[in-house]
Amino acid sequence: MARKGIGFFDGKGQFFKTPDDATVSDLSSMLGKIGEGDSLAPGIAFMLLEKRSEIERIFAEHDAMIGKELPMDFPSTEENANVSVLPGCECQEIDQSQEIDQSQEIEQAQEIEQAK
Repeated sequence: MARKGIGFFDGKGQFFKTPDDATVSDLSSMLGKIGEGDSLAPGIAFMLLEKRSEIERIFAEHDAMIGKELPMDFPSTEENANVSVLPGCECQEIDQSQEIDQSQEIEQAQEIEQAK
């Protein structure tokens, strides 16, 4: 029986069940083939995602050492229409009026896929 569900897509349009899997796929693509035989990129991409906070801290320290200040602000929902509020998010800075109805977004994505 057919069922309705939520899926996640990487930059190539491949379907994944979790956002982590889609992100690992994008990171793997960015890294390219590493090593002989089967690529080590998927494993490296997984570790990059798993250790993201440590990696971001290291880059922030690096930027501070070279005197480069990079803004770590992410666009608000008002500035970027591609950003939506996650259900159950308790972030005070996000304007709840900008939240996009997830079911409409899924329907739009399905219509686009069917049009292809």
